[in-house]
Amino acid sequence: MTNQVAEGPGVLLSFEGIDGSGKSTQARLLADRLEAAGHETLLVREPGGTALSEHVRALLLDTSDPSLQIDPVAEVLLFSAARAQLVAERIRPALSEGQVVIADRFFDSTTVYQAAGRALSVEWVRALNVQATRGLAPVRTYFIDVSLQEAQARRGAQAGDRMETSGTAFFERVRQAYLALTQEEERICRVDGAQPVDAIHETIWADVQPFLPAVSSQPAP
Repeated sequence: MTNQVAEGPGVLLSFEGIDGSGKSTQARLLADRLEAAGHETLLVREPGGTALSEHVRALLLDTSDPSLQIDPVAEVLLFSAARAQLVAERIRPALSEGQVVIADRFFDSTTVYQAAGRALSVEWVRALNVQATRGLAPVRTYFIDVSLQEAQARRGAQAGDRMETSGTAFFERVRQAYLALTQEEERICRVDGAQPVDAIHETIWADVQPFLPAVSSQPAP
C-alpha cells in the first residue's frame, strides 16, 4: 500500500465493516469517550461530511429512481470525489490543529466494495485511493467483523440504500476482501462484532491508547 500515515499533530482513525456490522455505533462511542477524556475530536462519515460530499452520497445511495444506473467505474470515481473533498475541507485542517479524526469508512471501503465487490482492478482502485487522499492514511483502522447473517438480522426488514441492496454474493466478496486486508495491513485491527456493544468498545479503547496524542489535562473517562 502506498498511502502514508498523516504527518502532524493530529491522528486519523477509521472504522470499517459491512453494512449492519455496528461500526458507526463504535465510531460514535469512541468519539464521545475521547471528547470526555479531553481530546478534541472530529467524527466524519463516508461518503459525506461536506456539502459536496453529502450531495454525492445522496446520489450514490439513492433507490428512488429505478432508471438511475451507476456504472462501477463511475461509482468508484464518485466515492473518490466525495473523499477527496472531505480530506481537503475537513480532515486535513483538523489534523493540522491536533485533533483526533475518526472516519466512519475511509479508503478501505473503496478497496473492498468497488474493487472486490464490483470486480474492478485492485491496483487501479488503490492508486485512485492514494490520489483522492493525497497520500493520507489512518494510523489505526478498526474492522468490525460480523457474519452476513448477523448483519442482515441487524438491518432487519427495513428498506436498504443502493449499496445495501447489492445482494448476498456481493457482500460475501466484500467481507472476504476485508479479512484479506487484515492480513496485509498491520494498521487494521479486526474486532469480533458479535460481542456485546460495550465489550467491543472496551477492546477498542484499550487498543487505541498508544495512538492518541497527549492532552494537557485528561479527566478520568
